Amino acid sequence: MIRTLGLAALLLASTTLPAQVRNSAPAATAPIPTEIPDARDIDYPGVIQLDVDATNVEQGIYQVREVIPVAAAGRLTLLMPEWLPGKHGPRGEIEKLAGLKITAGTRTLAWRRDPVDVYAFHVDVPAGTKSITAEFQFLSATAGNQGRISVAPNMLNLQFEQVSLYPAGYYTRRIPIQANVKYPAGWTAASGLPARANGATYAYQRTSYETLIDSPVFAGRYFKRWELSPRVGLNVVADKPEELAATPEAIDKHKALVDQSVKLFGAQHYDKYEFLLAITDEMGGIGLEHHRSSENGVDPGYFTDWKNAVGDRDLLPHEFTHSWNGKFRRGADLWTPDFRTPMRNSMLWVYEGQTQFWGVILGARSGMLSKQEALDNLAIFAAGQANTPGTTWRALVDTTNDPIISARRPKGWLSWQRNEDYYVGGALVWLEADSIIRARSNGTKSIDDFARAFFGLTDGDYGEVTYTLDDIVRTLNGVVPYDWATFLNDRVYKPHPAPLAGLTNNGYKLVYTEEPNDVLKSGEKSSKTASFAWSLGLTLASDGAVRSVIWDSPAFNAGLDVATTVVAVEGQGYSADALKAAVTAAKTRKEPIKLLVKNGTRFREVALDYHGGLRYPRLEKVGTADNGLDRLLSAK
Repeated sequence: MIRTLGLAALLLASTTLPAQVRNSAPAATAPIPTEIPDARDIDYPGVIQLDVDATNVEQGIYQVREVIPVAAAGRLTLLMPEWLPGKHGPRGEIEKLAGLKITAGTRTLAWRRDPVDVYAFHVDVPAGTKSITAEFQFLSATAGNQGRISVAPNMLNLQFEQVSLYPAGYYTRRIPIQANVKYPAGWTAASGLPARANGATYAYQRTSYETLIDSPVFAGRYFKRWELSPRVGLNVVADKPEELAATPEAIDKHKALVDQSVKLFGAQHYDKYEFLLAITDEMGGIGLEHHRSSENGVDPGYFTDWKNAVGDRDLLPHEFTHSWNGKFRRGADLWTPDFRTPMRNSMLWVYEGQTQFWGVILGARSGMLSKQEALDNLAIFAAGQANTPGTTWRALVDTTNDPIISARRPKGWLSWQRNEDYYVGGALVWLEADSIIRARSNGTKSIDDFARAFFGLTDGDYGEVTYTLDDIVRTLNGVVPYDWATFLNDRVYKPHPAPLAGLTNNGYKLVYTEEPNDVLKSGEKSSKTASFAWSLGLTLASDGAVRSVIWDSPAFNAGLDVATTVVAVEGQGYSADALKAAVTAAKTRKEPIKLLVKNGTRFREVALDYHGGLRYPRLEKVGTADNGLDRLLSAK
């Protein structure tokens, strides 16, 4: 004991700085002060006038002039939207705002960017000033490394958060604004916000700033609109006019989507709803929800090669569902009074997870997806989560932080880190909830009953109704009594294996076959990749570059990562077919699969000790009678 204490004293002495050594150290500082007023639920005094010139589509430059009424002299803070609904994070493109000039009459006013919140600009308003004018440019991306390309030679996607500033200190729903946009001559523009067109200039209906930001525009040289119902329209722009050649059968499926959605939810939470759809390989892809519209981007061939566009055909069902789930009903911690207040995403497993679920189900019910395509999608969801070892350490709810943590930047080990799994993981939780409702009600009720009770409230109401976990549990118990709190706590709030019981309890099981399903084939073709995720544990681009590696898979254990390129397979140059042949041949031999790989300038040989053959997910029906999943996918 004495010897041990002596040793401890010696160790303590060796880690203590000598008294004479004194490095410089700052004193404690006061908390960082804020100069930005908090949002208040009061009316802004006056109507903002916003004018945007969107005619420079060659360079993608918007010219902005904004006249902002002021009630008094003194400090005014203008904000560019930072926290963007639908993007679930601070995704405002402040770096693209340039040339800012603020004037009061003929007098130029000095402005100063806030040193803490760089989306804020402070300006001192002189006495007697009735309004100030802010002029600037928004420099949209001209190359993919600058962000999403939103302006192309024959179309553009104008998002009003890019081309406007708003005064701090007010709920955005209390700030009135009237916007005018000039488009290229001969173009047609569509938005969820009504407008009057005078030649190339559209005068948008006066509205609140909150609603303006929720009302983007698609405009283009080649445009066509279809009426899907008295309250819903499909507005399409395309790179080429021939892409607008939709068959009556394809349009009927879009009409059926509206019909099936209204039958599901009961009420419609919009006065008018406009699908905004771009068929393009020049403008960047998008799938973004709004209350009275949605922004949707698909590849060429959406109408003209409908059969092979399977990877795009569940996009509109997903985004349409968001009008009810995410826009009308919204997690209480996600709703914010302005676009400066940070959003908290804890309910995205409902907002996005149940929407992912309904995107597939409504896709099947409407015919946008065949029943088999819907089953194939669910098989991919299930197999993806079943091969995500990150479920052992990271709860599903924690992935709702990913839009803020990583903002969809590439990750090296997706299966271990997890990445926005609230989408497909959430969908599987809701599929299991459906199976429980069906079982406990002897088939008389389903998740449809929850959807109508939770989302289908006052028709025509396009405000927001927030909810908490308690509200979800209460509504589920109103459908069928069960310990829903424990169920959701186990599946969502704790690390939990992939929830596959929704498949098995509803009459299907996940199996693996040597041929990929049609949805997977379509995805591989459009992404120019080959997936060996469920066999070797990796996905490769057409040139052999490794796109992903499953944690603790044969590929992982052989030392492969996303910095690797497979150069050769068994002594022959890489191709997907060559690797498939090698995987198949290895089933009947003991020797490993031999690859030549490259990392930077270094080449090495690796051996994949795998003999299980090719494996691709499918759903296999148990028995022959109609079951819960069959009924779930059937049109109502």
